[in-house]
Amino acid sequence: MNILICWVGNTDLNCAEREESDNLGPIAQAFKENAYDKAIFLDNYRNARVDVFCRWLQNRVGIKPEIYPVSLTSPTNHKEIYESARKLVADVRAQHPDADLTFHTSPGTPAMALVWLLLAPSCGARVIESSREHGVQVVQFPFEIAAYFLPDKDLTRLATDASPVHPAFADILHRSESMREVVAQAQRIAPRDVTVLIEGESGTGKELFARAIHGGSQRASKPFVAVNCGAIPGELVESALFGHKKGAFSGAVQDTPGFFHAADKGSLFLDELGELPLTAQVKLLRVLQEGAVTRVGDTKPQAVDVRIIAATNRNLLQETTEGRFRSDLFYRLAVAVLHLPPLRERGADVILLLNDVLTKANRELLARGKEKDKKFSDSAKKIMLQHLWPGNIRELHNTVMRAVLWSSGEVIDERSVRQAMLLPEKREASIWERPLGNGFSLKTLLDEVAAHYIRRAESEAHGVKAKASALLGFKNYQTFSNWRDKL
Repeated sequence: MNILICWVGNTDLNCAEREESDNLGPIAQAFKENAYDKAIFLDNYRNARVDVFCRWLQNRVGIKPEIYPVSLTSPTNHKEIYESARKLVADVRAQHPDADLTFHTSPGTPAMALVWLLLAPSCGARVIESSREHGVQVVQFPFEIAAYFLPDKDLTRLATDASPVHPAFADILHRSESMREVVAQAQRIAPRDVTVLIEGESGTGKELFARAIHGGSQRASKPFVAVNCGAIPGELVESALFGHKKGAFSGAVQDTPGFFHAADKGSLFLDELGELPLTAQVKLLRVLQEGAVTRVGDTKPQAVDVRIIAATNRNLLQETTEGRFRSDLFYRLAVAVLHLPPLRERGADVILLLNDVLTKANRELLARGKEKDKKFSDSAKKIMLQHLWPGNIRELHNTVMRAVLWSSGEVIDERSVRQAMLLPEKREASIWERPLGNGFSLKTLLDEVAAHYIRRAESEAHGVKAKASALLGFKNYQTFSNWRDKL
């Protein structure tokens, strides 16, 4: 069933009263160019003119519209318009859960049109507009703008209603273009039994991706073993990875399998791979080439069937150039390479993650007997949206949890958020007080200032270049792009 939903506009009423043959008005024009099974209109006029219009439209298109009367203090009151439209859509969805909805933005005021644009993503509706010059056209609205205004539960639904993903990737909450691309790449390589290298800053979710890739593979029912290479003492790396025989060294009181044996038939996640010493890298390369490991103190290799998923916060290609990582091991690992973007480059994903972590924190409070959920004040949310999150998702998660703890009331205010963010003290001298000489460079200082404001503008604009350009006073987004690329 196709359902058209919109406000009754003054232009539509005038067209019905004049019965002009060459000007049908937005609503009738929509019926002329598309087929609808039902029409439901919000009516804030609530007078006889609307009755005249409904009879006129029924005579033209053969469908009697359903009228949903509402009372507005003003046709530009966004809050009242939003609440009325949202209630209507909820009622329609309850009665017709499988219907295809179309919102028409042309009838009514600009405020009414904006509300349809904000509501459409969360309920999967199509949005159209019409004009005498261009006819009926479909409207596309950027998610990044809708995400800032949508209520949390609508936003969560929007995130989960994105393009279909494998269930194993359901925990990777995202909507930004940069993350959509990475998730799509990860889903393509998951069922293919190839080695994966995941690069990204600390806290960007590399292990989450590794687990998703394992979950989407044919090895999903087999072990997933995660190893932090940087946490293993250098002298124990070989034993930890490959195992050892009893008596192989002091303290080896029994035969012990290594991580490779534990992950047999499954996936071995080698986190912080760049921390492995060169001697261990040589032996790891041999295992990857031969598909067998030799325990410390043993002479007989044992076959293992392991898929390697490695991760690093370093640039391994640069590490190989500088001699800190073996190039032959790098190219053996770099069959499928994923680059996870930092949170500061993920636009509207920040607000999705904020809401998700807050929901989880509220769930924990409920389990402890707290009945009411906590929420961010507008000013608190604005501070968090403007933060660059150098610690990425891990920093965001811990910050939200601290904010929940620091806040004594139901509303997490600006003060609680600032306490939770653990901002470092600024020990560097003001730009007006830098000492001259001894390596001082005016160009470097100016570039630092420019880079700071470029990052701030990009963050506040949620990645929308045109908006970032306007915030910085540039005439067009190309100027912003040129500065960003330069710095």
